[in-house]
Amino acid sequence: MTLTMNIPDDLSLELSAKFHNLGQAALEALAAEAYEREVLSLEQVRRMLDLPSRWEAQALLSRHGVWPGTSREDFHADTDALAGSKLSATLPLSGARGDRSTAHFACVQRG
Repeated sequence: MTLTMNIPDDLSLELSAKFHNLGQAALEALAAEAYEREVLSLEQVRRMLDLPSRWEAQALLSRHGVWPGTSREDFHADTDALAGSKLSATLPLSGARGDRSTAHFACVQRG
């Protein structure tokens, strides 16, 4: 399918100055919106945008504020929960030479 958009010339110039490929930007926005509304699957988004892998489709959706496998409400609930708590974890790491060490990570709300 070919889709044609009519954009006033003055706006077209402004948009073209900010977006390298205006048609691709519009197609990506449509794909992200369709995925968020559960019209398209991740595989269909990948095919629509001719992306080589599902990982690239997931990355693109994330750049558009759509997190595959998570609704917008779930994401906001998770970030609210994290903001209200202090989380920490110690993870084992394996260095390039095979030596073992640990790293401590903490998530602390900043005001």
